This record gives sequence, C-alpha cells and structure tokens, in this order.
Amino acid sequence: MIRFSVSYSLSFNSLIFPNSQHSLADCPFRKSLLRSGTMTPSASHSTRIALFGGSFDPVHDGHIEISRRAMDQAALDRVIFLPCRISPHKADGPLPASGEDRLELLRLATADLPWATIDDFDLTAPPPSYSFRTVEEMTRRHPEAKLFWLLGRDQWEALPRWKEPERLARSVEFLVFSREGAPVPRPGWSMQALQGVHPASSTAIRRALAAGRPPDHLHPAVLAAIRARGLYGVADLA
Repeated sequence: MIRFSVSYSLSFNSLIFPNSQHSLADCPFRKSLLRSGTMTPSASHSTRIALFGGSFDPVHDGHIEISRRAMDQAALDRVIFLPCRISPHKADGPLPASGEDRLELLRLATADLPWATIDDFDLTAPPPSYSFRTVEEMTRRHPEAKLFWLLGRDQWEALPRWKEPERLARSVEFLVFSREGAPVPRPGWSMQALQGVHPASSTAIRRALAAGRPPDHLHPAVLAAIRARGLYGVADLA
C-alpha cells in the first residue's frame, strides 16, 4: 500500500492538533513547548531545517515572508537561503547581480532574523548546479537534521523534470506554497502544503530600479546597498 506523507495547514493561524498519524515534531506549537520547557530539545529528535534555493535577484520582502510562514506552519528551527548561479544569457532586463552582491543583499535582509542563515554552496560548487547535489551536501553538513525543501506550487509541478528528482525526494520533505488549491501529492514523496502568498516580484523590482522608480517590497538596507553598488542599472532614486 502506498502511503502519502502529507499534512495541510488550513490558514496561517489555524489550530492543528496532532493525531495518531502526526508526531509532536510536526505540530506548530512545538516551538512554544520548547520555549516553555514543556518539551526538551532532546525530545524533538532532530533539528528541522528548510532549504530555500533561488536566485534572490534581489532578495525581497516576499522571500522573507514566505520563510517566516514556513517557520511557523512547519515548526522549523532554521531556514538556509541558498542563492544559485544565474546565466547572464537568461537575464530579463538589466544584467543579474553577481553572486557576491546577492550574498551581501541576503545578509542585509536577514540580519535581524536569528533563524535565517545563508550558504554559498551553489555559488561555489563546480557547475552544473543540481538541487539533488545541493541536498546531498546539506545532508553531509547537517547529519542531525530533518531537511525540508521550500518551493512554490509551480516548481512542485515541474519537479519531475528536474535532474534526478527521486534522489532529491529521498532526502527531503517538500514544503509547497500554493496560491490556489492544494498541490497534488505524489506517491512516495513526502510533502506538506503551506498557505501564504506575497505580491513581491524580483522581475518587477529590477524593472522599477532600471526605470528610476522607487521599488516596492525591498528592505531599506537592501535598497541602499543596491544604490551604492549601482546594481540593476539603478538610476538616482528620490
């Protein structure tokens, strides 16, 4: 019999009670129990880490909000941001920022988030970059952790076309954000559907910057760094 490992969060503030099919580690109240001393870290069995890959070109408020919601809805301990390589031939509008620049923007955007870390593995590893290789490296670096892969519904639907997706699926539980409706489960792939969307768009931000318009949904420190570094063809913004 095929068993689907799927749980659904009905809303950001939903009350989800554990039952015989869900462990306490899957309950959104886990962090409160840890803080109160009702449950000790040793009882939680493992650190829960979500891997959040993307170009982050640039990182914006939507990326941060999605990671916050994942922290809450999936009872995570940490989110690791993994900026990837970008081909200049695939640029939409201004040339993409360098890996070094995008790392710095991520550092600024996450400076006040104690649960957020950044890893440059995808930027420094020899190409080509494949997600299953990234996850295998993260598994080696964090052997004590239960790993999750954070992605949107469109990526979830395209996942079978990724390089060796089965290797990825063996190593992580997928956290899938969906704008409308629940993502369709896949046999043997562990998936949790999360709710929450954000209107921010890196493409729209780059276009606004290149046109000299103040962009929406950017951390002030990130915008200041973009202007100081002259990224995305930025003009003098008022």
